[in-house]
Amino acid sequence: MNKRDSALPQPPTTLTDELGIALSNLADSATGVFTPTLRLGVTGLSRAGKTIFITALVHNLLTQGRLPGFAPLADGRFIGAKLAEYPDATIPRFAYEQHLAALTANPPFWPESTRRISQLRIVIKYQSAKWWSGMRGPATLNLDIVDYPGEWLLDLPLLGLSFAEWSAQALDRARQPGHEAEATEFLRELDSTDISRDANDIDAERLASAFTTYLRRSREHGALSTLPPGRFLLPGDLEGSPALTFAPLPRPVGTHRNSSLYAMLENRYESYKDRIVRPFFRDHFARLDRQIVLVDTLRALNAGPAAVNDLEVALTEVLACFRQGESNLLLRPFNRRVDRILFAATKADHVHHTSHDRLEAILNRLVGMARNRARFAGAETRSIAMAGIRSTSEGTIRENGETLPTLIGTPLNGEVLDGTSYDGKTEIALFPGDLPERPDSLFENGNPVGLNFLRFAPPQRLERNADGEPVLPHIRLDRALDYLIGDWMA
Repeated sequence: MNKRDSALPQPPTTLTDELGIALSNLADSATGVFTPTLRLGVTGLSRAGKTIFITALVHNLLTQGRLPGFAPLADGRFIGAKLAEYPDATIPRFAYEQHLAALTANPPFWPESTRRISQLRIVIKYQSAKWWSGMRGPATLNLDIVDYPGEWLLDLPLLGLSFAEWSAQALDRARQPGHEAEATEFLRELDSTDISRDANDIDAERLASAFTTYLRRSREHGALSTLPPGRFLLPGDLEGSPALTFAPLPRPVGTHRNSSLYAMLENRYESYKDRIVRPFFRDHFARLDRQIVLVDTLRALNAGPAAVNDLEVALTEVLACFRQGESNLLLRPFNRRVDRILFAATKADHVHHTSHDRLEAILNRLVGMARNRARFAGAETRSIAMAGIRSTSEGTIRENGETLPTLIGTPLNGEVLDGTSYDGKTEIALFPGDLPERPDSLFENGNPVGLNFLRFAPPQRLERNADGEPVLPHIRLDRALDYLIGDWMA
């Protein structure tokens, strides 16, 4: 491992944390004595397509969709699947039915992005390929899917950082070239504040508000690694609470008084970690068996070199927090490990299939350090270009005597390209451009990729299967599913 990789340890845990994780894992194992349970984490940064992926996965399992790359179904061993009540009544249920209704409406529309943690259980019945298992008849697997906002992922590295360390990193990023437009207002407020004076809520709220505005603007412009604390962007019930009313501050010269503004915000930062981030890590994140990391690679490429670098930093920091390693059947009841991680470049339907290999190569370059770390810990990894739901088809056009590969789809209302604004109803043929052959070129010359990038509406006309259920088109969802759960159904 290189220096930078080894400097990213897993989040520190207390003895109480470890005891809570062990007891939760033991409870999971006790309820799964007769039916094994596989906990799949679906993660990714903002707008990576988590909701679409989960909806498509669940729908295809329930309807036995077109999944030729999913071995249990292709081999005829898949018997069926059904939704079941999730055992933890305190966790919101993933709104599968509502999301499917949005995608199959007339006209269809994309469902809302993930804004809170949610879970869903699917009970799968199948015939094992092993002769000794086949003699016992059909087998059953509980697949528990855990979904949470991508912004929350970026909070996990905070567990290993003090307020002074986090502040130094956040302020350094805010002052970097290319961040002036987003950070100017916050830095102006900071420069006009005396952090050594007595604490008061007015100063704290003013700084927190300016910092939150900076984070939002950074996300809108494609910067990803500048997002923590994640709850500032998706506060939910915590909006306006003291736990979300702080901001990074420069370290004061000498010692600071306990009554100072610096001390107040430092205490709120530590409270944020202890009361919000740590329980999320302990109760959900540290109890996963498999992980898919969805990455909106194309959005970063379209935003420019700074966004590409931010994405690489963010992925490396976040993936260092996974409890990775080879699964041990004897220790699993107490200490679960993520033994397989799938990196998925989403929205593969936004480039022609001839660029999919290049898209995967770019993703491999972005997650290189994280992938090496996972393998060193004993976890398997794989990368794939995919689309949970395919919103375009492919064709060709002739231009200046040259045949160009095109995408055919309906751009979302308000999308603009080359001065043309689309109304959300008109289908077009678009040459999306070519991805670079060498991923390293994105980091060497700093030039943006010349993509004709548009957001497309969901497919307007869906096929129906023999039972009248809609068929959701996809790209390599079957291969992703086979890698994530296929070996548990062997």
